[in-house]
Amino acid sequence: MTATRDEIIGWARAYVADLLERPVADIDPDADFDRLGIDSALAASLLIEIEDRYGVDLPPEALFANPTLTAVASYLHDNGATDTAGASHGDAGRQ
Repeated sequence: MTATRDEIIGWARAYVADLLERPVADIDPDADFDRLGIDSALAASLLIEIEDRYGVDLPPEALFANPTLTAVASYLHDNGATDTAGASHGDAGRQ
């Protein structure tokens, strides 16, 4: 099933919140990765998880050219992202 931008943003916020051990509400999808505290190691983890979950080859340059979760979600959606993991990974974050 094709993932919507909102679904991708929701998953990404939960995933990043889990990585950073922060509540999902603290993760602003329009904030730059630097402001969120996403360093290169966390960005690499996010990149791998995105590729596994959405089946889109996301080169590191694209991740840093789109340094917000909203921009990454748009990139993924525009490149045909499908949710290959489904709800099994969707509950990663803290509410």
